[in-house]
Amino acid sequence: MMADTDILVVGGGLNGPGLALALAQNGLSVTVVDSRPAPARAEAGFDGRAYALAQASKRLLGMIGVWPRIAAFQPMLKIKASDGVAGQGPSPLFLGFDSAELEEGPMGYMVEDRHLYAAFLAAMQDQPQIRLLSGETVVEQTATPNGICATLASGTQLSARLLVGCDGRSSGTASRAGIRRSGWNYGQTALVTAIHHEKDHAGTAHQFFMPSGPLAILPLHGGHHSSIVWSETTATAAAIQALPDADYLAALRPRFGDFLGAIDLAGARFTYPLTLTLANSFVAPRLALVGDAAHGVHPIAGQGLNLGLRDVAALAQVLIEAQRRGDDIGSSVTLEGYQRWRRFDATTLALGMDGVNRLFSNDNPLLRLGRDLGLGLVNALPGLRRGFMRQAAGLSGDLPRLLAGKPI
Repeated sequence: MMADTDILVVGGGLNGPGLALALAQNGLSVTVVDSRPAPARAEAGFDGRAYALAQASKRLLGMIGVWPRIAAFQPMLKIKASDGVAGQGPSPLFLGFDSAELEEGPMGYMVEDRHLYAAFLAAMQDQPQIRLLSGETVVEQTATPNGICATLASGTQLSARLLVGCDGRSSGTASRAGIRRSGWNYGQTALVTAIHHEKDHAGTAHQFFMPSGPLAILPLHGGHHSSIVWSETTATAAAIQALPDADYLAALRPRFGDFLGAIDLAGARFTYPLTLTLANSFVAPRLALVGDAAHGVHPIAGQGLNLGLRDVAALAQVLIEAQRRGDDIGSSVTLEGYQRWRRFDATTLALGMDGVNRLFSNDNPLLRLGRDLGLGLVNALPGLRRGFMRQAAGLSGDLPRLLAGKPI
């Protein structure tokens, strides 16, 4: 089969463009099919949506030419995790991370969605090996021994040596390939917005564990804005989201506290149902899954995009090394190499986040005492604390070359 492109990527969010850039820089042709109109998202105004990028993810973005294009970002210099109850403040026992303890620099960076996507889009537009099809969706796909054919909603047919699904938790790519999913609903919904606060956040991220779910306060560029990811039970979240802004803010204040002074809403308000979902296989004939298409995790540690970029780095390395050996990049042998590398790590992290959420999202006094003592103990042991910091920064484990800041 003559292929129109080496790799067909379905999904133009962030993981898809990241994979396309890594592959194109190493000589492979890539077509990215994105259901959304690219310019509209790249030109969006401030709405508070942002991502916590680990230090290793920042290295990858640097290697594929995206990081220098990002208009603004905020280093996360410190992270503080504490337990507590709304209106009563945090426990005196907490776990604190300080990037001064890492030789590599900040543990991570906060980047607004609009800045991150615009940087990806600009990098793709400068790469002649990438073709971006915006406002298109794949409706059918058929694998053959030598390649895969996809039909778009417009009727256009494309052929490739490999199809990569980067199309989210409800991945059509995965379902059309017959890949089933395992997981469960947490009965929680994340309320996401941005706030303006009186005092400077000083680059500190806060994770406040409450019985109904965690509240993350994530520093944004400029010092006086933060993004919040506020988890509540589904019914409570729906009621809060339906409130006018003033009442929404009144519900937030006792949970947020007054450590940053007076607060006001500063961005649009979003909600996301929280589930754990894992694809039973990350690969199928002539097909691989990346990011949320492979694994959707609880946002408790902000690892969703970082986990997807680990997939990107691993799959790019597997495919490029296979190409250089003269192997078939879409063969089952090549794709199983990717699955062996990523499936155990992704599943372990997803279940780990699930366990943390279950441990902290309750008001059992004995569990509260145990987890507070645990946070305080880790905080008092520098070696153990530093190990957690390196894990959060993505600097430990079997790192693909791009995450280590090295070319493939």
